[in-house]
Amino acid sequence: MQKKEWPALFFNYLLVERGYSEKTKIAYEEDMNDFFDFLNNSGDANYLSIDHLDVRAYLSFLYDKKYSRNSISRKIASLRSFYQFLLKHEAIKENPFSYVHMKKKQLRLPRFFYEKEMEALFEAAQGQKPLELRNRALLEILYGTGIRVSECANLTLEQVDFNARVLFIHGKGNKDRYVPFGSFAEDALKDYLENSRTVLMEKYQKNHSYVFINHHGEQLTTTGIEYILNQLIKKSSLSSDIHPHMLRHTFATHLLNNGADMRTVQELLGHSDLSTTQIYAHVTKESLQKNYRTFHPRA
Repeated sequence: MQKKEWPALFFNYLLVERGYSEKTKIAYEEDMNDFFDFLNNSGDANYLSIDHLDVRAYLSFLYDKKYSRNSISRKIASLRSFYQFLLKHEAIKENPFSYVHMKKKQLRLPRFFYEKEMEALFEAAQGQKPLELRNRALLEILYGTGIRVSECANLTLEQVDFNARVLFIHGKGNKDRYVPFGSFAEDALKDYLENSRTVLMEKYQKNHSYVFINHHGEQLTTTGIEYILNQLIKKSSLSSDIHPHMLRHTFATHLLNNGADMRTVQELLGHSDLSTTQIYAHVTKESLQKNYRTFHPRA
């Protein structure tokens, strides 16, 4: 195997075997190219022959360039994965990045909406025009199921089971899971499919199975979903900004604050590791006040 062929094989492995998105693959590619450029400028372009000293030199270079700890951690993680791939395929004898461990960053609480804020968002999504019906269904599904924005954009009609009230989701790393949805999401989705999607698909003579579509009847992209949510924020009484992932954070936070157990939330979110779900093990100010008033004798 020639040296130049390994990166392409690795990227194919990320997309096909690991089920990563094209966006994630591009991030890996950028991290690796930065490292290859560093090696070229250092006088040693052979990435297959580096050792721990080269890794230390690269770390010093990143620190000198004032990269944040999070950025450095991500770059090192990308390179560790690539060299582990090389090790597995016996292109190298040792992973030079295996001994590099960054200090754990301080976890920030995920941003989420309070229930009253969600009510304001749903109020902004009211309306009977085709795109208004779509926007309400989109909001109900994202908040009501906690699925990722990419999973929502790629959702097809075959994945929706109205009888069982579940979505069959193809998640990260080719992991499939069932996610239930409630009556609000069911009503909004049926209304959208019958009175909006069908109309637009016929108007523009489209024939595909993606659930959420744009005003031309084509598959709605993740960027399109983010734009819709930003428009809803502007239309609402809320002053904060929004990212689609905030609805996933809100879904998990509201479940836990209302008594759901961590394992259930882990399964619904499609997390492989419970520690990933534990970032949601915080309580809102409302929950703190409620429990304080309920349990403290001097409250």
